[in-house]
Amino acid sequence: MARQTKPLNNTEVKNAKAAERALVLYDGDGLELQVTPGGSKLWRFRYYKPFTRKRAMISFGSYPSVSLSEARQNRESARALLSKDVDPQEHKKAEQLRQKSVSESTFEKVAAEWFKTKEAAGLTTHTLNDIWRSMSKYVFPHIGSMPISSITAQQFIGSLSPTHAAGRLETVKRLSQRINEVMDYALNSGLVTSNPAAKIGKTFHKPKVKHRPALLPEQLPLLMKNLAFASIGRQTRCLIEWQLLTMTRPAEAAMTRWDEINFETKEWHIPAGRMKMKRMHIVPLSEQALAVLEVMKPISQHRPHVFPGYRNPLEPMNSQTANMALKRMGFKDILVAHGMRSIASTILNEKGFQPDVIEAALAHIDTNEVRRAYNRSQYLDQRREMMAWWGGYVELSASGNYSIHSGLDWH
Repeated sequence: MARQTKPLNNTEVKNAKAAERALVLYDGDGLELQVTPGGSKLWRFRYYKPFTRKRAMISFGSYPSVSLSEARQNRESARALLSKDVDPQEHKKAEQLRQKSVSESTFEKVAAEWFKTKEAAGLTTHTLNDIWRSMSKYVFPHIGSMPISSITAQQFIGSLSPTHAAGRLETVKRLSQRINEVMDYALNSGLVTSNPAAKIGKTFHKPKVKHRPALLPEQLPLLMKNLAFASIGRQTRCLIEWQLLTMTRPAEAAMTRWDEINFETKEWHIPAGRMKMKRMHIVPLSEQALAVLEVMKPISQHRPHVFPGYRNPLEPMNSQTANMALKRMGFKDILVAHGMRSIASTILNEKGFQPDVIEAALAHIDTNEVRRAYNRSQYLDQRREMMAWWGGYVELSASGNYSIHSGLDWH
């Protein structure tokens, strides 16, 4: 028959003293209080390890920091773990390591781990640099060194307030999104139990939508004429015509690679990692677009990119090169490179081409999720016909004389 132990009471624990040797008082179910001659009192719990059944002991802390009732609560927690074949001592060590990991997991360190997922997603170098530069400049100086588990919504808001006060509303919007992504990463990694930054974006004024400058459709001949006689590099002119003819975004056009061009099918396959919507995009190439590539072949000299950079030909041309050229051509505040997509969209819609085909050519994704799920067609055949028409229209706008492939002598 098991020995019955009379539970301790608060008075016994408080008045317990040891003479020459340590005294042990038993509360039952493995809980005991060790009293030393020096007066210290330590709560201990004795148990048998799961599986091995070896005797073991774990400390619950000293009295009076840990009261009798708290020690009993610890005992019950330990017994609950043992009922699941979990060693309380090993559980305590694991919890201490977790706590240490959490305390050492500063916002900047976790952001660096999150950033690796961005790199693995195949984002462009330009985008990656923009992400890390903005976080380093506007966020890390305020909360970068703080443990991520202790940062409150108010502290997140406070870190963005100086940027908001400076009127950089678009920057605040992007930073709010990036902070949220870092916190979601921390949540999925077990470093936090909730995301206090989930709604911080609602605190700030939303930036007003500012449409990019774009020419009217009837001004396309003006653009082509100015492009023909502009004092810009040959490959810059080719890049502008290439973007206009393919209806792509500036970064997509600037980073075109030769291994993405299929001359047999007359297609340009842009990988998902380079696309804004992270979906591979096929561009049917018109004869005019193919002619631009022919002009670029001797300039590229077998380098990987169709439009090599001026300073470092092993790297692609900067996506802002076209914008700078348009400014020098007199189109400042009138047209930016991205606005050439608007010119194409407007003209093609006016000429009666199917809106879905135009949107597919622009690599836009339907905002209606149900419709998008059932409408996965890329309208490749229709786009091939449309792009051929668009190439001819651009050439006609140049009056047959101004396009890069028209044989115009370069000065």
